[in-house]
Amino acid sequence: MDREIWKPGTMLNPVPVVLVTSKFENIENVFTVAWTGTICSDPAMTYISVRKERYSYDLIKNSGKFCINLVNEDLVYVADYCGVRSGKNENKFKIMNLETKKATNFDCPIIVKSPVVLECEVTQINELGSHDMFLAKILSVDVDKKYMDENGKFDMQKCNLVSYSHGEYYKLGEKLGKFGYSVKKK
Repeated sequence: MDREIWKPGTMLNPVPVVLVTSKFENIENVFTVAWTGTICSDPAMTYISVRKERYSYDLIKNSGKFCINLVNEDLVYVADYCGVRSGKNENKFKIMNLETKKATNFDCPIIVKSPVVLECEVTQINELGSHDMFLAKILSVDVDKKYMDENGKFDMQKCNLVSYSHGEYYKLGEKLGKFGYSVKKK
């Protein structure tokens, strides 16, 4: 088996692509983040890694809060746009015709079209290099009821979530198994 060794790089792919919303004083913004994930289940915690020069960096640092809006197929164009345009120069909510509502736990917009929104409170900021990592407690999860199945269970498969890999967006595909299926008694 032939293999190559490369220099260190960000090859952990695919990653979720999310729209992060924030607000400080009367300034609101939305931008795209691909460096995010789960870091703890009890308490429920997540992170986003953000470059200091990003417009939302100071909004999040000063407010101590942000919302992670999961991106589905309907929002992938918006996610791309919000990743290449700065809120410093334009109102991306308005340009992308994004309907928003106020988060439940604090004053921050959430994107109505997002199937799942995590409302987050910053607990720590770690300076890492090109990005700073905002560690955050998840205060609540806002879900769109249209993704509930007939048994009242949230059906993630219906969401058509999107991932990001090497500069490209992919819709997540078919379910291959579920937790514990490899050891389930037959």
